[in-house]
Amino acid sequence: MRYYVILNGVNSLTIQGLAIRELPPISKPLMRNIREEIDGRNGDIITELGYSAYDKEVEIGLYGESYDINDIIAFFNGKGTIVFSDEDDKYYYYQILNQIDYEKLLKFKTASVVFHCQPFKYKLNEAPITLVEGNNTITNLGNTYAKPTITIVGSDTVTISLDGNQIFSIDMSTHGKIVLDTANLEAYDPDNGQLLNRIVTGDYDSFKINSGANTLNLSGTITTASITKYQRWL
Repeated sequence: MRYYVILNGVNSLTIQGLAIRELPPISKPLMRNIREEIDGRNGDIITELGYSAYDKEVEIGLYGESYDINDIIAFFNGKGTIVFSDEDDKYYYYQILNQIDYEKLLKFKTASVVFHCQPFKYKLNEAPITLVEGNNTITNLGNTYAKPTITIVGSDTVTISLDGNQIFSIDMSTHGKIVLDTANLEAYDPDNGQLLNRIVTGDYDSFKINSGANTLNLSGTITTASITKYQRWL
């Protein structure tokens, strides 16, 4: 079996002469925390601050004589999404921050590429779920909570509740389309990118699609609505 990575939809197997020799181990990101010791109290108090981004190192190589080093440089230039062949149904968000030693690659036919990955991975080719007014069942098959993206076309006031608790109230009287990016705490117009946080009242931190089944309720004047990124893994 040949290893590969897919960067922003381009498979390394399509790059002439490029070989992926070794993939990083599948591992869980570290939880950032503050530890506090109090005199007279046993143990300590741990405050969790969220998961850290972490590095995944891939060993690459060259084979044959028909390769263009500029094609390989271009392939590893940038940031976006990455799929590793041993987790071919998931993707990570990554950046390449470290310099790649292409001179070593040309001389010894091997080098390392370090991908700085954000802590969560997402379902590849996840199908959006169409939402209707009233209750919707959203199932997160991942092993941690998800912070989804919701797109709504409608008018007047639209409210969003999760498992019986109202989270958002959106005044859509002046904007008929809105995207709620709950992971990045932003609301914007999908047509022009205009920020619409001012028309949204609610708590982004409280909006979490937990593992398993969740009940999402929409009320108001809604033409169409959908949800994506409702599954997430560590």
